[in-house]
Amino acid sequence: MFIKSRIILLVCFGAVAGIAASAGGYLLNERISKNFRAVNFSSQSEEQTNLLVEVLDSLREEYVHELDEARLVENAINGMLESLDNHSRFLSAEDYEGIRISATGQYAGVGLDISLNNGELKVVAPLDDTPAQRAGILPGDVLVSVNDVPVDVKDTEATIKRMRGEPGTQVTLELRRHGREGPLRFALTRSDIYVKTVRTEYLGMGYGYIGLTGFADSTADELERALRSLPNDNELSGVILDLRNNPGGVLDAAVAVADAFLDKGLIVRGGGRVNNTSFEEYAKPGDIFSGLLVTVLINEGSASASEIVAAALREHSRARLVGEQTYGKGSVQSVIPLSNGQALKLTTSHYFTPSGNSINGMGIKPDIVVVAENPLQLYRGPGSDISANEDIQLQEALRLMSSE
Repeated sequence: MFIKSRIILLVCFGAVAGIAASAGGYLLNERISKNFRAVNFSSQSEEQTNLLVEVLDSLREEYVHELDEARLVENAINGMLESLDNHSRFLSAEDYEGIRISATGQYAGVGLDISLNNGELKVVAPLDDTPAQRAGILPGDVLVSVNDVPVDVKDTEATIKRMRGEPGTQVTLELRRHGREGPLRFALTRSDIYVKTVRTEYLGMGYGYIGLTGFADSTADELERALRSLPNDNELSGVILDLRNNPGGVLDAAVAVADAFLDKGLIVRGGGRVNNTSFEEYAKPGDIFSGLLVTVLINEGSASASEIVAAALREHSRARLVGEQTYGKGSVQSVIPLSNGQALKLTTSHYFTPSGNSINGMGIKPDIVVVAENPLQLYRGPGSDISANEDIQLQEALRLMSSE
């Protein structure tokens, strides 16, 4: 059985409080796990399975220390998967839940966008209309503790998990603010958080900015609303689509984003050894950005679903790419749930651009190379640390469109 949401995540999302960051690309194809239990082992496979059981029995009986058998089995599974490739792995129940959260863009928490910066866990911004924003937490605040447990910068995921919880429950955050003596304490009530993946701003002179931070189920609808928030067609000449540091997300969302800029044609094709891992996605008639110039910003942090969009728009001559070479992740992983709430993430296919190219390990080279001095200091819409005028890649995109 397949579910609609197919995910291709590449590198870690900027941590949003309450979302466990996930690494490694995958295509979420959820299958009924009982299909995998009725297996007829070959004599060689049965022999190796018996060997594994024999080793476990020997460890249980003879090893000098007490064994955590659950961890031992999990490590054995991870060893099997890691021997296959760099992206296949075992998912704990928490990791699996993190994938679901990333796909839907919804979780229960306090609504903080946080990032590890110079050895500190800093607030990038509180999300709009969330407990964190209503409490007065500001960008640049440094997270010190959660429920009086000090932040461990070597294990930021643990801190993020502490901020998660059931809606209506309380969590206490301690933060340090520049220019203030002593820490600030905030007692927040967790609520349902809806993460926005699209940021937009009118830059003036007929050009709009649309930045995508990820690809979730809501992204396509957010994109349409972003376009409607910009001036009408008589005033708008072009848009900059910013995919920098966008690690990917839901495949269906990537297809919908590319479709919004295209009137027809193949967007992406995928295929693997098993028939049900193959797919083709095409644009439907109707380009909601029809008549507008489009330039796409990319960099090394643009991965997977971002690369699908960038390649499709360029290969259909709909946009030019400005910035730096992308990450280069063209393999697809399927997430297969297990009976105990855990899952396997297995490489099952590769995807290809409309022209049949694989970007795996190579990435996409921009039409115009502009190297940013600091890839983390980029304009990302309203509330950015730097202005649009200070972003040399964005300024090159504006220059390019104004010259056409």
